[in-house]
Amino acid sequence: MVKVVITGIGLVSALGGSLNDSWQKLLAGKSGIRLHQPFPELEPLPLGLIGQQPAELKTLTQMVVASALQDAGLVPPLADCAVVIGSSRSHQASWELLAQHMEERSGGMRKVSKQPPPLVSPSSFEQGVGLENWLDTLPHMNAIAAARQIGASGTVLAPMAACATGIWAIAQAALLVQTGQCQQAIAGAVEAPITPLSLAGFQQMGALAKTGAYPLDLHREGLVLGEGGAVFVVESAESAKQRQARVYGEIVGFGLTNDAYHPNSPEPEGKSAIAAIRQCLKRSCLTPTDIDYIHAHGTATQLNDHIESKVIQRLFSQGVAVSSTKGSSGHTLGASGALGIAFSLMALKHQILPPCVGLQQPEFDLNIVKVARLSKVQRVLCFSFGFGGQNAVIALGNSDLVAECKI
Repeated sequence: MVKVVITGIGLVSALGGSLNDSWQKLLAGKSGIRLHQPFPELEPLPLGLIGQQPAELKTLTQMVVASALQDAGLVPPLADCAVVIGSSRSHQASWELLAQHMEERSGGMRKVSKQPPPLVSPSSFEQGVGLENWLDTLPHMNAIAAARQIGASGTVLAPMAACATGIWAIAQAALLVQTGQCQQAIAGAVEAPITPLSLAGFQQMGALAKTGAYPLDLHREGLVLGEGGAVFVVESAESAKQRQARVYGEIVGFGLTNDAYHPNSPEPEGKSAIAAIRQCLKRSCLTPTDIDYIHAHGTATQLNDHIESKVIQRLFSQGVAVSSTKGSSGHTLGASGALGIAFSLMALKHQILPPCVGLQQPEFDLNIVKVARLSKVQRVLCFSFGFGGQNAVIALGNSDLVAECKI
């Protein structure tokens, strides 16, 4: 049985420009969410911006890929390395900008600005987003650009499964390694979702918070959009051993299901989410009592937190520790599961449970981690539940404690 481990992590978020920076601020209970107005036509909103203006997907991806390789001690070119990098929004910002330019050129009502729109950085604006290079903004091109960055010529996948994208990407990478299609893979998800259309759309749905993100709280207001990403070096335990690489933890198993219920509302009883959790546990040779910590999806919306809490209460003992980190980073949509895996691996490494930042008055009878605390953490589950009923669950553990089990 091929064991699959994680040997490198690259992360950038509103909390910080690196994994360690974000982790330390998370443990301190800090949040990267601030009130911003990046687009004058929209009202100020709490957002998890990395800088003062919305970031660019390509730049974020280059950063986290480079950081992951450096963390793992790998140097490009890596011709045989697979690439599995997803995003739920991909280059949407570029498409919105392109639409704006086309409207302006056709004599639309919108006035042409002499200054670069706040949607992109001046450097990317100078490069232009036009019909001549629109192919570079197709949804899968970000993964291909990452493959070029590391000199990979093998498998390239670009998952897109709403908020379940990050976990799905890492699950796919684990399968590639486990089935012998590669020894190493770069996997994760990156999101730059702060665009006028995204903000207007979520606001029209009534899903956006007005003051901040408060997961699992009685007075939660809704989600706060955040940008960022996390990318991992996923490889066989044998490959890691040969390289004498540091191992963060093992990918023990995963579960992937779909509600087939509604475009944006989860199935009320959480049946498909429960199926994903049970599938993950079965593949991992684990039982609910084996789990020490659950990194919840915890979006701070009314429906998600209510149904997710009900699912946890139904399947797990009251003692299992639970927290969501979206009160610190914001909801990074497709990248949220990847960030959750990164923070869960840090919990395994340091034996510290990360807090549910933003929580003041819990609504649910769960063992919610309110402040960071030392704890024996050996086996972790990370949840992602996305629009369209996409459910993804992944189990992580210390590699020397996990029983062999086929996925």
